[in-house]
Amino acid sequence: MNEPRDAALTALYAIDLHGQMASSDLPDKAQRLVRGVSEHLAELDERINAVAEGWRTERMPAVDRAILRLGAFELLYERDTPVAVVLSEAVRLAKLYSTEKSGGFVNGVLAKLAGNQAS
Repeated sequence: MNEPRDAALTALYAIDLHGQMASSDLPDKAQRLVRGVSEHLAELDERINAVAEGWRTERMPAVDRAILRLGAFELLYERDTPVAVVLSEAVRLAKLYSTEKSGGFVNGVLAKLAGNQAS
């Protein structure tokens, strides 16, 4: 787990489940992502809920919720990261840490969110 997104996901998952991270020894990019998601959590959940048909963030599996929040933060606030990279990394994380079906769900939600940003 050397990738900053993997480290950020692990931290966000721990925060969601336990209210705190197990360790604060994160790479700089992962720290920035975790801080950004934490600071914009209410807005991110609102944006995700607006495009996740039939789902609310509070009903989603914790790992999927963390992946969506991370991807949404990158789409909305890390504008130098290409949309295709954000989507493919989110799908990779979902397939690795959740289920095969989660990959498609995450892709669909974030693609809609990205499309809403373009308009």
